[in-house]
Amino acid sequence: MASVSRIAFVTIGQTPRSDIVPEMMAEIAAGLERAPAHEEFGVLDGLDGAGLDGFRARDGELSFATRLRSGEEIVVSKERTEERLNALLAEIDAAGFDLIVLLCTGTRIDPLKNTLVVEAQRIVDSTVEALAASCRQLGVIVPLERQVAEFAKRHVFAGDPRVVSASPYAGDDMATRARGVAGCDLVVMHCMGYSDAMLCEVRSAIDAPVLLSRRLVAGVVRQMI
Repeated sequence: MASVSRIAFVTIGQTPRSDIVPEMMAEIAAGLERAPAHEEFGVLDGLDGAGLDGFRARDGELSFATRLRSGEEIVVSKERTEERLNALLAEIDAAGFDLIVLLCTGTRIDPLKNTLVVEAQRIVDSTVEALAASCRQLGVIVPLERQVAEFAKRHVFAGDPRVVSASPYAGDDMATRARGVAGCDLVVMHCMGYSDAMLCEVRSAIDAPVLLSRRLVAGVVRQMI
């Protein structure tokens, strides 16, 4: 692949992801004469009412927090969302894109035949694991309180991470929530929904390096174009 000219951004919610994609594209294309073209695809696109209800997480299910087109937060089943995600990715794989970028840090996907995938889950977790191996206490910020208990089932990091919740979609006070990881050596905002502005709020509340998931992923994409 000589160059990347067409990127498919895939969200587990609904498009457009005006809260993520413009910020990532600005970072990806900074300094370039010509930015790559991009399109957005959403697992929940075209659904409303009962269709959306079919994806909502039930008690005891592993879950994702994502965003609807309206800006509203929805908490969906990991299993049912990943099933539909893999079907969507198979369709995109046949559409001639150079690169697919997943806008979620919790998904696991099936291998594709034609298209290279930037899997946010692996990018973020691999980076954090490499850094966490040498820190005394890792702090993790996730969107949902229920994901605090789920975290150990879905991610394996060195030591015993301190995990707190702060929703990027429900108006939570990031600085207040971030104080739950005060004293950690390294903190990761483990959701693609967290923005640069939210990163600044967290950094204002704690004295530690803070990693923003979307920046990690955008940095990898930038290296590939």
